Amino acid sequence: MIVPPLFACLLFSCKKYIQQQEEKAALAIVTDGFWYVSHFQQNDSDITASFSGYLFKFDANNTVTGIKDSVYTKGNWMTDISSLTITANFPAAPDPLRKLNETWKITDSYTDSVAARSTDPVDHSTNILQLRKQ
Repeated sequence: MIVPPLFACLLFSCKKYIQQQEEKAALAIVTDGFWYVSHFQQNDSDITASFSGYLFKFDANNTVTGIKDSVYTKGNWMTDISSLTITANFPAAPDPLRKLNETWKITDSYTDSVAARSTDPVDHSTNILQLRKQ
């Protein structure tokens, strides 16, 4: 079946519009409120406790701030809806924030929680991250 060019253009426009609406909805969820690490596993080790006290504020301009004991650490974040990934980067941040500097494959998500997995390119560790909205 041959699709007329105008119809093909409309289909592409509709698909693009739907993708833009999904991105807007995801952005609204992520940027509303504060998030915390509810679980972080590096290989077989549960290191969630090292994130205790941290809150994260994601902003629409792709900046993220890690806050603990009135200390603010700035970083960047970026989503890719089509590949279901989120990339975080806290330049020159100490541990544990440095462990977030990955491209995370989203494995599950709700309006108040996100689960993701990554493989560290340096030490090949498998990381599992769960974030919850405060």
